[in-house]
Amino acid sequence: MLNSSSILVTGGTGSFGRRFVQTLLTRFPQVRRIVVFSRDELKQYEMAQEFPKERFPQIRYFIGDVRDVDRLRRAMEGIDIVIHAAALKQVPVAEYNPFECIKTNVLGAQNVIEACFDSNVKKVVALSTDKAAAPINLYGATKLCSDKLFVAANHMRGKRDIKLSVVRYGNVMGSRGSVIPFFIQKRREGVLPITDERMTRFNITLDEGVELVLSALNLMWGGEIFVPKIPSYRITDLAQAVDGNCRTEIVGIRPGEKLHEEMITETDSFSTLEFKDYFVILPSMRLWDVDKFMATFNGRRCPDGFSYNSGSNSEWLSVEQLRDLIRIHVDPEGHRRKDDFL
Repeated sequence: MLNSSSILVTGGTGSFGRRFVQTLLTRFPQVRRIVVFSRDELKQYEMAQEFPKERFPQIRYFIGDVRDVDRLRRAMEGIDIVIHAAALKQVPVAEYNPFECIKTNVLGAQNVIEACFDSNVKKVVALSTDKAAAPINLYGATKLCSDKLFVAANHMRGKRDIKLSVVRYGNVMGSRGSVIPFFIQKRREGVLPITDERMTRFNITLDEGVELVLSALNLMWGGEIFVPKIPSYRITDLAQAVDGNCRTEIVGIRPGEKLHEEMITETDSFSTLEFKDYFVILPSMRLWDVDKFMATFNGRRCPDGFSYNSGSNSEWLSVEQLRDLIRIHVDPEGHRRKDDFL
């Protein structure tokens, strides 16, 4: 399907977008067109050096902002599939600039939906975050709103041949502003600041995030929130993996931060299905036959009261596993390795 498709990626110059484009070019060389849509001209220039049009004539670079619905409509002409990865993601920035976050993450999401409706787009997958489940910070709240918009859009499509779904996953290993690059920088001082010794987090690599989106494109019926089964780690184990010789210092939990992240809450359990490698949170208002969906993909209903929480997860990364992943995915300066993109 992807080999003959035209695909647009909002936030296409971000970490996910660049990796997703690289995967498309490698695995689906006959892809008709890839539109990289972002507002950062420098990142588009840098990306064009890695993926030059001379070698990859199917790539187009569009300067644009998801806040601008007219520009989205123009970029979506002839597009079959949209991957929505554009967002303001830094929790402290969102807390300090709340309406700017709302304009990008909520109003921008609605703009993407409306532009897709006005074009001939067939499938849309929007990226979400574990912080959207029972959110306690503005970033998580805006992503929950975004998730609701994309799910509900399936009820408003009328006779349009379009499906919209969401993928929700945890912290991407080595992403900008995350704890691993922070620890790598701080180890030079011999002390690693830890907010709380009990803290846990989900972990996913960039490749695994890309694979989840590709799976969603193949499996989606429209309105699902796909949640992958991924491991957790303890913050104390992560500190040990980064540098076991460093002293740790408890600095206290930050505003808007949880001890444990959730991707599926107990309330969600009533409408959650479990499959071999992932969960699906069903749309609150029925769009299709749930029993047929379960039978098609060999799933089952989750028990009442089930939750998918990084602190009660059944799969954990050891110190050595964390150390190996850091070696593979993060360079000694705390940046994601360039090999992730080349």
